[in-house]
Parts: sequence; structure tokens; C-alpha cells
Amino acid sequence: MRTVAFHTLGCKLNFSETSAISRQFYDAGFSKSSFSQAADVYVVNTCSVTENANKKCRKIIKQALKHNPDAYVIVVGCYAQLKPKEISEIPGVDLVLGAGDKFRIFELVDEFSKEENPCVYNSQITEVDSFVDAYSHGDRTRSFLKIQDGCDYKCTFCTIPLARGRSRSDTIENIVANARKLAAQGVREIVLTGVNIGDYGKGLESKDTFLDVIKALDEIEEVSRFRISSIEPNLLSNEIIQFVAQSKRFMPHFHIPLQSGNNELLGKMRRRYRRELYTDRVSEIKRLMPHACIGVDVIVGFPGETDSHFEDTYIFLNELDISYLHVFTYSERENTLAAGMDGVVPVSVRHERSKRLRMLSDKKKRFFYEQYVGQERPILFEGAEEKGFMFGFTDNYIKVKTSFDQERINQIQVFRMEEVNAEGLMEIRKSAVPA
Repeated sequence: MRTVAFHTLGCKLNFSETSAISRQFYDAGFSKSSFSQAADVYVVNTCSVTENANKKCRKIIKQALKHNPDAYVIVVGCYAQLKPKEISEIPGVDLVLGAGDKFRIFELVDEFSKEENPCVYNSQITEVDSFVDAYSHGDRTRSFLKIQDGCDYKCTFCTIPLARGRSRSDTIENIVANARKLAAQGVREIVLTGVNIGDYGKGLESKDTFLDVIKALDEIEEVSRFRISSIEPNLLSNEIIQFVAQSKRFMPHFHIPLQSGNNELLGKMRRRYRRELYTDRVSEIKRLMPHACIGVDVIVGFPGETDSHFEDTYIFLNELDISYLHVFTYSERENTLAAGMDGVVPVSVRHERSKRLRMLSDKKKRFFYEQYVGQERPILFEGAEEKGFMFGFTDNYIKVKTSFDQERINQIQVFRMEEVNAEGLMEIRKSAVPA
């Protein structure tokens, strides 16, 4: 039996799509292999949000070929769409598939035998307009469910519209059907993913919106938890916030991209909101759900970002009632407007600013966790064991560490939060609180 191994770079959406591709291989009779072992075929699903993601792709391909120099290597995903020729020139690569072809592997390849020259399939991104559903599998606890793809926004720093095409959506009927499939496999928590999920509805004949999606999913009794992966602040309406606040299954956890706390830079980035709207969204969430966890994406070192601009962002974030940050150090991307802008920030300054915001994130996260010491919260435990410990997440996304217990895997139990440890995790040592 031939073996196949997968490696995914980037976002939750990529993980869901890797799983969809993997199911095609398993259905064709392949068996799963670890990426750290010899396999007959290696599939690398790439990201291209930053230049560092491209470098990671090259490194991963080299690692695969060390395990089996004769393996058939397939590269798919955003980097494959943006730089197909560049990838095809990496030694050992056999097949490169862009956004419109990554789910067509078995239509395009018969024997997976190495040829002298790699094959490249890369449709024009303007021609990529179909929606292919996907969800991750293999972890009974949590699954990433794709509901939307592509983006119609034109942020000046972003290559995603060039890599994934226009915004398009799955139908609510199919989303619900996939959620039920996952529930039947024992999945307790589903994370809704996409490129711009708040823009849900594009490409559909119906007038359904993202609010309609979450209302339909909230009725699925077999699924204990749903989470919204990331949603633009201008698309996170008060109606959505109010629905989550009274929902039976949607968790009090939001991840809301900010990118900058300075309005001048938000304008240069072509973001569709200003910081005042962002403040309003955070305030509404905390008014209705004081216990909610709020994560924030922020970019440092964007062209033209002065010390004053950065301090503006730092102070804004420091004063905002948020729980953690995802900090991205700006890197120039070809074919973006930002790449040609004046005011290039030295790389050393970008790294220093990134370091400061990561320290702020650690402080914010610890403060958020410490508010719940002594309180009782439901925890969904995961299956991985690490040095005698296991981990889980509360409803409001506090990561918990406790002694490994096989019977807790994929179970939701209420525990009293005891202590935030040196790692920044919540620890529990006692038994579950009686129901």
C-alpha cells in the first residue's frame, strides 16, 4: 500500500482544505504516514501571508526529501498560486497546483511517478469562482469547517485576493450537513473558517448572511460548541454579538483583526473601519459578555509607521479590554500597493516593535486568565498527552493544563480554576465540580 504524508502551513482554512485533500488519497487506497517519516507522496499546503511563510515552504520540502529522496512531492495552496514557477524550480518538486486545481490531484495524476520536469497547473485567479467545501478531521475534539473562501477586499498589504480569488460561500444546507457529519464522528467543537467569513453570502442566489449561518448551526444539538475563527470588525454587527451572547452553542470568544490602532495607517492600509468602530465592537461584546475572550491581529512596521503611529497603536491596545494579540511583522509582498509605498520601516525597528507588542500580549493574556482564578468554567479536554499532562480550553478560550486522564479526553467538565502558572496556562489539580 502506498503512503502519503501531509504538512500544512498557515491558517485554519488551510488545515480544513488539507483534510479534504487527504480524504481523496485515503479513498484511493493510500495509507497515512507521518511527515517525519518516509512516504511515497508528500503534499505541502502552503501559505503566503508573509515572506517567512515562503521560506518555511522551501524548508519543509527539503525535510521531506531527506526522508525519501525518491518521493513524489506535491505543493498546493496560496504560495503555489502566487509563485508557481518559483516553486517548480525547487529541487524535488513534481507537481504544483494553484487555487483552482488543488482539489483535482487525482484528475491530473495517475501513477505519482517522478518525471524529468515538474507539472504546473495554475489557472488565472479571475477564473477561480467555484466553492469547494472542506473540514478538518482526525481530531475528535475540534474541527475546522470551511464556510467561505476568497476575499473582495483590497487591503494594500495583502496577497490573499490574488491567491484565493473573489469571495464565495457554501450553502447553509451543506454547512449544516457537514456539521452533522462531524458530530457523528464524535467532534465536540467546530470552528467556522474562511478568508472573510463575515462576508458570507457572496456567490449565492439566496440572501443568506453570516447571521443566518450561525442561527442554523445553533440548532444542531449534537454539537456542543461552535467558535467563530476571525471576523472583520466592520462585519461583526451588533446583531451577531447579541446572538452569540444568548446562544446555546456559540462560545464567548471573538478574534477581530485590527492591524493598526492609528486611523491614518488604517486609511493607508485600506481597512474598512476606523479605531472608533473597533472600540464600539469591543465595548458591545464586553457589555453583553464580560467574560468573553477577545483576540486581536495587529501589523507592525507597515510603510510610513512612525514612532508616533506605533505609540498610538500601543496605547490604544493597552487601554482596550482585550485578551491577547497575534502580532505580525510587516513584510513586503509583490503585487501589493504597500510594497511601493514610501516610508519603509527598518527591519530592526519592525522586530523591536513586534517584541514590545508580544510582551503586551503576554501581559494582557495573564491578566485575563487571572480574573477567573477561583471561578468554575466548563473545559473541553483534548487527547494529546505531554509529559503526563493534558490540555483543554474553557468556553471563553482559557487554556488549561492538568494531569493526564484518559477518561477526560473529548469530555466537557466543569472545574474550578486554580492558578496561572509560569507558562501562562491555567492549572487545575482537583477533581471536577459535581454536576
